[in-house]
Amino acid sequence: MEPSLPLFPLTTALVPGLVLPLHIFEPRYRLMVEELLDKPEDEREFGIIAVRERKARSDDNPSPTEEFYPVGVTALLRQAERREDGRYDIVTIGGRRFHIDELDRSAPLLRAQVTYVPEPEIDGTDPAVQALAAAAANAFEKYRAVLGGQLDEERSDDEQVPDDPTVLSYLITAALVIDAATRQELLASPDALTRLRAGMKILASESALISALGAVPALDLLQSSPSEN
Repeated sequence: MEPSLPLFPLTTALVPGLVLPLHIFEPRYRLMVEELLDKPEDEREFGIIAVRERKARSDDNPSPTEEFYPVGVTALLRQAERREDGRYDIVTIGGRRFHIDELDRSAPLLRAQVTYVPEPEIDGTDPAVQALAAAAANAFEKYRAVLGGQLDEERSDDEQVPDDPTVLSYLITAALVIDAATRQELLASPDALTRLRAGMKILASESALISALGAVPALDLLQSSPSEN
């Protein structure tokens, strides 16, 4: 059995490979950071889990993960700066996916027994895989162009879309302006190809909506309950 993983709830899912800075001020999470700093660098990880919206929860069939989505991503602690008052500014990067098996609420810091979710290897030399990745990259470029035009953002010409299907699938998952539940569905996809296909459909529909309406979704309206930290 895997050792218990400390959990840090957020309003949306972390994505593997994504850099996530956090400001830590609650005592329980300060202790978590101190606990992590006592470990070797490659073992300094905790779990980021997304909070379900209350309207999506079922009181009829409660479960150990009723409050949270069951699939999360570990955050690897890369930098930590302690302030004079004991707060921390940390920098993390998304690591591996996990499934919550059992929650431990016996202490202020939430922990869980988890099963790590493997990322199936994809044959990047397969012509069908290359075609799918190229189509997804093209759809993503169109989405970024439409979104950037509405936000009056200028993009650098040297911004490259990754060729690796898995990396691309997670980049699309992180970059889409979507609600937490939809991002969670992409995160929980069984493999990169499934994630790319689903992501392409969302990219196409969102690009069409943004172009037709001339506006982007209000980000604050897409979020669920705020983080407790």
